[in-house]
Amino acid sequence: MKFFRYLNAKGDPRLIVEAKPGTLFDLTHDSPVREFADLVGWSRMSGQSMDGFVGSLLRNGDRRVSSEELSAQGLRLGRPLVPPEVWAAGVTYRKSRDERERESETPDPYAKVYRAERPEIFLKATPDRCVGPGEAVGVRGDSGWDVPEAELAFILHDGRITGFTAGNDVSSRAIEGANPLYLPQAKIYRRCCSIGPCIVSAESVADPHNLAVSCEIFRDGDRVFAGETSTSRMVRTCEELAGFLTRHNPVPDGTVVLTGTGIVPEQEFSLQAGDVVRIEIEGIGILENPVIQV
Repeated sequence: MKFFRYLNAKGDPRLIVEAKPGTLFDLTHDSPVREFADLVGWSRMSGQSMDGFVGSLLRNGDRRVSSEELSAQGLRLGRPLVPPEVWAAGVTYRKSRDERERESETPDPYAKVYRAERPEIFLKATPDRCVGPGEAVGVRGDSGWDVPEAELAFILHDGRITGFTAGNDVSSRAIEGANPLYLPQAKIYRRCCSIGPCIVSAESVADPHNLAVSCEIFRDGDRVFAGETSTSRMVRTCEELAGFLTRHNPVPDGTVVLTGTGIVPEQEFSLQAGDVVRIEIEGIGILENPVIQV
């Protein structure tokens, strides 16, 4: 099941589920469900799986809705949740390791962490630094070399993975490449991250480590970059990353974790204001964002 979060003009959320392709239901209608976290809590109290709990809701009353109705009501698609924290993992693909070694004046740490038991995990964004589908992501004004990073992301509740979404971990390769200690400045700034377009429940994803991932960048209507990979090329599992993140470090429910990228544009390429980034993950959907300078 896919869960979409729509917002009215006041920012009030409506949780919409696509229970099967092309069929939408309004979970907020005549129920206390407003956010994905509500589903997690209510399903656990009911003793059912999330998909099972949603199925029971849909059997009680007419909740079917169309995308045209949502648009007519002035609703827009927003972030699938407002994450209290966004964390990210690095060097989880060989491609990422190779590119970060190539850009860096001190490449050895990237080679070591790729092989190490402990992964690289860092804080990526706070709620106000994270945007949703159709909203602008940012590139830093003090960086001349910036790239999107198309990544599978998972959502945690009580340290457990409850769903998956797509993410864009926008990064300054110029700043990080100058010195690995500049990583927070390369990664954390206004509009540095996007997530969406929906959350797919964990039980609806048969194998998160076998999903096709693609990234396209458009400039003035022309495609200037295209790349693809598969999560099967990750050297870490989602459960492994979740385990290291929460080790001696409890995180708030709804925390989003980006799992790293296997798609990196060539060194001559840099994002520019006005570009459009289109990320697609198999079974999840398309996350598209324009680019601005911040």
